[in-house]
Amino acid sequence: QVQLVESGGGSVQAGGSLRVSCAASGSTFSTYHMAWFRRPPGKEREFVAGISRRGGIDDYADSVMGRFTISRDNANNTMYLIMTSLKPEDTAVYYCAARTKLLPSRSPYEYEYWGQGTQVTVSS
Repeated sequence: QVQLVESGGGSVQAGGSLRVSCAASGSTFSTYHMAWFRRPPGKEREFVAGISRRGGIDDYADSVMGRFTISRDNANNTMYLIMTSLKPEDTAVYYCAARTKLLPSRSPYEYEYWGQGTQVTVSS
């Protein structure tokens, strides 16, 4: 079982950048597909980006393609999301999630482990 803790959220003006991190502990980090999800105010949780176990394959929602970059450091059990050109509609609680199954997924229901979330607020 893996424990996940997000950090690095905060408030930024539109056009700015932030990096959020997800620290993993309790299990072998490299055995998990990882992803970032977010929950905007009043909306359902949605997929943001995913990354394969070794980091060679990544996947992005259309809404963040070209602006966000997902990465992972298996040696240090950490995943990152670098967010640039932020927009007010990126305002949300951002969650990291881990999946043990063989294939990656964009569905939150396919992820077994979740962090507590970190708030990102983008003002116009």
